[in-house]
Amino acid sequence: MSTLTHSQTTTSKPLRIVFAGTPDFAAASLKALLDSKAANHYELVGVYTQPDRPAGRGQKLVQSPVKQLALAHHIAVYQPVNFKLDEDKAQLAALDADLMIVAAYGIILPKAVLDTPTLGCINVHASLLPRWRGAAPIHRALIAGDSETGITIMQMEIGLDTGDMLLKAHCDITPTDTSASLHDRLATLGGTALIDSLEQLTAGSLVPEKQDDSLTCYATKLTKQEANLDWSMSAELIERHIRGLSPWPVAFTHSLAGVMKIHAASVASVSDEASIPGDIIVVSKEGIIVATGQGSILVTDVQFAGGKRMSIQDALNGKHKAALTIGQRLGLTEHTL
Repeated sequence: MSTLTHSQTTTSKPLRIVFAGTPDFAAASLKALLDSKAANHYELVGVYTQPDRPAGRGQKLVQSPVKQLALAHHIAVYQPVNFKLDEDKAQLAALDADLMIVAAYGIILPKAVLDTPTLGCINVHASLLPRWRGAAPIHRALIAGDSETGITIMQMEIGLDTGDMLLKAHCDITPTDTSASLHDRLATLGGTALIDSLEQLTAGSLVPEKQDDSLTCYATKLTKQEANLDWSMSAELIERHIRGLSPWPVAFTHSLAGVMKIHAASVASVSDEASIPGDIIVVSKEGIIVATGQGSILVTDVQFAGGKRMSIQDALNGKHKAALTIGQRLGLTEHTL
């Protein structure tokens, strides 16, 4: 596999770069490349992104944020389903790239692709490796209660996020962060870290660092099933789940009015030793307080099937107010008045 070394990178010739990414997170890195004052050090020769997907009620094909940005800057866009076809591999080889930058591309790159650019492929990964390798590092860091995360620019290899680390940028996790707010900060930080790594690359000063496999943990992909809250967990853990699962897939529970999504909550100081996890023990315009396996939690923003997100105060004035009364138990698949 190609690797970044001092002898390979100290050159006055601009680097020929291919970028591969799909969602907003990746678009932030692409924008940083396009806006960089160091742009004379490289030439962006092509952009790869996933094929257009149907979306919305009309199921019309929608271009990815990366494709939209690339086309706005008149950059050639390529959209293979994967890289199994020889013609797709040949197309990449024809671009004669020195380096491929990958950020949330969503397609597994085979070894033949990783080895095609002279210097291989580097990845903009949203965690401080070796912690949180895998598909959902932002969400998993929040759910786990991490106080810090960040961006790692890493050399790609066949293993999942196992390559040498080239540069790290740190980011604090605040007590009120959701996956959305943390995503946005990390997306911006990813672009900054990418440009820093390219500047070091062209200067020949990048020093690869091996990952300590004993320190790793895996950020499994989110599922809708795990969004179903288990009220027997502690209030702290439930609160972290709610923030980590916002804005997708959104934590939910079963109520008298059916499935109730919970968009926002905080740990409460109220206790009721006689209550069972899931019991609503306090109702006010500020929210409902729900007993958990340890402590209680204040739920402030909810959403019922077919409706919009609303405050508890608005919900108490609506048709589902009976589901939000003291003594109702959340989490049951069957409810009675």
